[in-house]
Amino acid sequence: MRAHVGVLRRIARAFATSADQHDLLQELMLAVWRAQPSFRGESAPATFIFRVAHNRALTWRRGEARRRLRRSEYERLAVEEGAGEDPLLARLYAAIRQLEPLDRSLVLLSLEGQSYAEIAGLHGLSETNVGARLTRARKKLTELTEQDDEL
Repeated sequence: MRAHVGVLRRIARAFATSADQHDLLQELMLAVWRAQPSFRGESAPATFIFRVAHNRALTWRRGEARRRLRRSEYERLAVEEGAGEDPLLARLYAAIRQLEPLDRSLVLLSLEGQSYAEIAGLHGLSETNVGARLTRARKKLTELTEQDDEL
């Protein structure tokens, strides 16, 4: 698990706001631990871990509406202050969280250095489709971060 905690953190950061990232990270770790016996070795361990964590993050995200109702003023202030993190990186992850789940996953896999072929195999898409979707997702990220600059 230690070798892959960075990937899990990045997935948590892409799916949750800073106030919820730690909770989601714990859920991702638990999901991977529970799924470990079903690993058949047909793919790289990193691919298996990413897939399990991504699916769990998608499920977690569906409950986001309920969590929004429970957010406190403290959490809003922590997000606004940036909690001591790089503001540019915080803007990037905020933009990534606004992407559709599949596009978010493709961007994360691309940032992890996965090839189009590996990404395509993981999601059951063609390499051409992965490239097209990534191009559109990158354009959307650019638009979202430029909107932040205008505010």
